[in-house]
Amino acid sequence: MKIRYYLGIAIASLAFTGCSEEFLETEPTEFVSSRQIADYSDKNPGLQAANISGIYALMYNTGTGGTDLDHDDFGQKSYDIYGDLLSADMVLAGLTYGWYSGISQMQSTIDYTDIDNYKPWRYYYRIVFSANLVIEQLGGNDAVPETEEGQYFMGQAKALRAYGYFYLAQYFSEEYNPSEPILPLYTTTDVAALPLSPTSEVYDVMVSDLQDAIELLDGFNRSAKQEVNKEVAQGLLAYVYAAMGNYEEVKTVTRDVIDNGGFSLMTAEEVSYMRHDGPDTDPYGGGFNDVNIPGWMWGVDITLDQGLDLVSWWGQVDLFSYSYAWAGDPKSIDANLYAAIPADDVRKAQFADARGNGILFPVNKFYDPARTIGAQRNITTDYLYMRVAEMYLLHAEAAAKTGDEATARETLKMLLDERVDDSSYVDDLSGADLEEEIYLQTRIELWGEGKSYLAMKRNMATITRGPNHLTNAGESIPYNADKLTLEIPLSEIQNNPSIN
Repeated sequence: MKIRYYLGIAIASLAFTGCSEEFLETEPTEFVSSRQIADYSDKNPGLQAANISGIYALMYNTGTGGTDLDHDDFGQKSYDIYGDLLSADMVLAGLTYGWYSGISQMQSTIDYTDIDNYKPWRYYYRIVFSANLVIEQLGGNDAVPETEEGQYFMGQAKALRAYGYFYLAQYFSEEYNPSEPILPLYTTTDVAALPLSPTSEVYDVMVSDLQDAIELLDGFNRSAKQEVNKEVAQGLLAYVYAAMGNYEEVKTVTRDVIDNGGFSLMTAEEVSYMRHDGPDTDPYGGGFNDVNIPGWMWGVDITLDQGLDLVSWWGQVDLFSYSYAWAGDPKSIDANLYAAIPADDVRKAQFADARGNGILFPVNKFYDPARTIGAQRNITTDYLYMRVAEMYLLHAEAAAKTGDEATARETLKMLLDERVDDSSYVDDLSGADLEEEIYLQTRIELWGEGKSYLAMKRNMATITRGPNHLTNAGESIPYNADKLTLEIPLSEIQNNPSIN
């Protein structure tokens, strides 16, 4: 009997890849196995925490996209860079080493044999499989664990499964078309290879999972921001609804997070590095390097124990780390986007020509606090996944798209009042102009955070690459162009008889 779970994860510990038991890995090393949980859960239900922790570790560990040597394989933040480059808001301004060059040049996206397609497919399906494992151990998709602790584990697992499918749907489908088959849809680990399911079915699972997660996580006080709580699940649901065009639901969900989540918008002083006058012993502040910033909803406290160095998001982006950005592959802001930032906007100061070569590095947004070029070798600066500013921008976007323009303007100005001297110009905007301004502010506010691609897709935007792109400069490309969307990888086509 053949038991196969084909997701392009050949040779990986979470894949079933052969006919005999010697090829079947049933107890992945980073997870407590189903059998172990069954044996010990009655005595110690907290053992399930090991499996949940294993999923969170996948999100920042290196090699989770199935490679040992690729320096662009380090979990979620790897693919945040994919999206930022494909949206054209991030520029790969040098090709000394070439990591991400296939994505930046939009060549990997039209070649299903290119490993750049395999890595995110393998990573996100590994998240899905791992979440399915936890859900099964807690009784299955329809179960509600009896204990509060079990409910919190189930809520996190369901939210993480939805997170995996959401990013797969974003990267591997051109747009939201309910009838279009896009992905194999696995909600259990004990299944054969499946065909592509329609978009509507994939999104139905996401919505159901996140609605369940929100209910199950009500009252959950997480021990660290890397854990999904109710508000993070709501944020994910808002993104799912927005991708579907269900903006009435987006308004409701984001309003609840804004009003009741307990997070605050990052202030003008927080969003950009600056030196201030005064006797303070630490005269520096601002920027994005600390998970404890009140405006961060979801992120990871990176410590030396995680062992991150050059192979990391900071190792790709930060001039002050021992990084490719420092050594020859800088990441910069699109020139047209930078020009669209007003001079009085504090976010314009996030970027600077730090090396006198005309390249605008994000040195005042993302930086190692020591601020010594090329110095941070062992990474301790933190990873950001979601912040509350996203909820304000999504709320404004949803209000504008549902005709509630007064709310859209009011919500957008709440953000802009912390960014510009005078936000009153927003009062004169309506219709398409208001929607375009919200989209522009989303791109400016969230630059480098992996959200520009999502905004491009849901706003059905046509992007125009600025003059500082090394390839395709000046080209205008619609959001649903083949070269802006990843291909189902060769390994899946070869190994899944249901879709080849």
